[in-house]
Amino acid sequence: MDPLNAPLVLDRVSAAYPPRRPGAAAEERLVGVDLRLEAGELVCVLGPNGAGKSTLVRVASGLLAPSAGRVHLLGAPLDDRSRQDVARVLAVVEQTQELAMGFTVREVVAMGRAPHQGAWMRPSKADDEAVERAIARCDLDDLASRPAGALSGGEQKRVAIARALAQEPKVLLLDEPGAFLDVRHQLDLYELLAHEVKDRGLACLVVMHDLNVAAQFADRVALVKAGRLVAIGGIEDVMTWRVLKETFDADLYVGVNELTGARFFLPMRRAKTG
Repeated sequence: MDPLNAPLVLDRVSAAYPPRRPGAAAEERLVGVDLRLEAGELVCVLGPNGAGKSTLVRVASGLLAPSAGRVHLLGAPLDDRSRQDVARVLAVVEQTQELAMGFTVREVVAMGRAPHQGAWMRPSKADDEAVERAIARCDLDDLASRPAGALSGGEQKRVAIARALAQEPKVLLLDEPGAFLDVRHQLDLYELLAHEVKDRGLACLVVMHDLNVAAQFADRVALVKAGRLVAIGGIEDVMTWRVLKETFDADLYVGVNELTGARFFLPMRRAKTG
């Protein structure tokens, strides 16, 4: 099997941002990361603040060029593809993503179909159907005619996710998609992603902070610290007290829900001294 022949592969990828002031060294955010994303799996990326999680998404989507290594998309180097070609098969929802102002929710979601349309940007019946499916899946039917700029932060996040789903990508990258969403819509979102992954064979990478949600929905978990991949694998192999302590520098109680069998995690207060 070709090790690079998967929906998304990061092959020994490092990445750095330009120095903040003249003469300073570049800020390295990823160091030698190897990550393979398969069709039909949901991989959650977890780690402390500043670990490089968002940088990983930016590199994987082509928004930031790696300083070393290479990203492969559907078996071909990402940097050999045009942006439109990439947009036909890869969708990304960034942590903070501004929606186009002056457009309705339906019009913003329809923008996800642009990579599939010709120069005249005339929507086909298939485009209209994809937009309506995305709106329904993200529970936006009642908001579809409203101005996108007038929505709350949580509602705007759902619109951004609907636009990404309307692209009908083969690879979906999301950076903290649960931010600004209430508990119900967070759970609905991850149920939706899990369904899309299994039903359409989607390869999905999700950056998140909530260990408990990751343990319920992830097929695999990648733990990142200081730009390096600490561990990647199944829940029981990776989300252990020892590995989590190494990653987060904190003690976490690891338990098992007797009803579902899912692991759960509780932060433990440091023992008082003196």
